[in-house]
Amino acid sequence: MEPLLSVIIPAYNEAERIGPSLDSILSFLSSQPYKSEVVVVDDGSSDGTGTVVASHSDQYQKAGIGLRVLTNVPNAGKGYSVKRGVKEARGEIVLFTDADLSSPITEAPKLIDPIRHGSTDVVIGSRGLDRSLIGVHQPGLRELRGRVSNLLIRMMTGLPFKDTQCGFKAFRRKEALPAFLQQRIKGFGFDPELLFILAKHGLRSIEVPVVWNHCEGSKVGYFLDSLKCLTDLFVIRLNNIAGRYPTPGESDLAIGSASAMPARAAANAAKQGGGAITTDDPVKR
Repeated sequence: MEPLLSVIIPAYNEAERIGPSLDSILSFLSSQPYKSEVVVVDDGSSDGTGTVVASHSDQYQKAGIGLRVLTNVPNAGKGYSVKRGVKEARGEIVLFTDADLSSPITEAPKLIDPIRHGSTDVVIGSRGLDRSLIGVHQPGLRELRGRVSNLLIRMMTGLPFKDTQCGFKAFRRKEALPAFLQQRIKGFGFDPELLFILAKHGLRSIEVPVVWNHCEGSKVGYFLDSLKCLTDLFVIRLNNIAGRYPTPGESDLAIGSASAMPARAAANAAKQGGGAITTDDPVKR
């Protein structure tokens, strides 16, 4: 029996924080009535993150909860890690969370329940809807940068969400997987791209307020990562113009057109050349 929920944790050099986070997740999942699994994607860590995860396998096994660690060699980026985790997940619903659990795992029902009840396909945890739920704020400059970035994201993508960057989101896996497969941005700027593709594919998305606390040790740099996220917005626009985010219907149409081309070519050849048709198929030759 496949799990209902897969929790995806992208992790890069998180040996100090991943252990307590896995303990909290185990405690939460053990109290739930559904089957679940945890997939940690170790993004080329050099501090033994994968070893720490492996040391928790017995606890998870005894609780009847799956725990796997996938390793990227070399480091490939948060966006790539989330994408890989979702591709290899087995759950009907996938939820990804940051390794530091800035949003406590006990907030997960806010994301999971709307999908379970069929009211939406995507749930976005948000710091922007109710800032009274932020316990520990980021440093002022980082918080200001976040607000400016979100304004630019809304302007350049048309997304209506007040917070696209919170690392706490859930998806109906089967419906969302085509969007993940089209995702091209591998770094921290993957969230707007993914949400843009999901919206283009017509998936239902809602934003819900969640408890959130800043944790020291963020891997997101002030300047370079901010600049990269800005350039990623232009990449999203260019990719869309170039047709790199086709909807499932458009993809099927393109495949159908491509498969029909040999038949049309053969028919034309028959009309023009007296029915002589050449083929590379050794059986037909």
